[in-house]
Amino acid sequence: MSTTESASSGGPPMGAQDWEAVQAAPEFQELRRRLRTFVFPVAGLFLTWYLLYVLMGSYAPSVMSIKLFGNVNVGLVFGLLQFVSTFGITAWYVRYANRRLDPLAGELRDKLEGEQA
Repeated sequence: MSTTESASSGGPPMGAQDWEAVQAAPEFQELRRRLRTFVFPVAGLFLTWYLLYVLMGSYAPSVMSIKLFGNVNVGLVFGLLQFVSTFGITAWYVRYANRRLDPLAGELRDKLEGEQA
């Protein structure tokens, strides 16, 4: 099956003009806007957070080596918080997608599948 065939309806493949019409549709533009308003700011924040970690490790090793308790220092905590923030952002995105993206994408998909039937 090619990538342009409808998997669920088994109907004829959509042509390039059909895809261009879908892309120009206000519903699709709203879906893209919602995705971008989440992804770009959050990606920027995460990359800034990661860059801070790298820069602190490179240019402020005395700060990163401050022992907090036992053998645990600031650098180790920063490193572990990178993982925590990654999982947090993932959970945040899933929640956002379930509430703001998936309903609109489902409506758009249903509309397209209804037109092909």
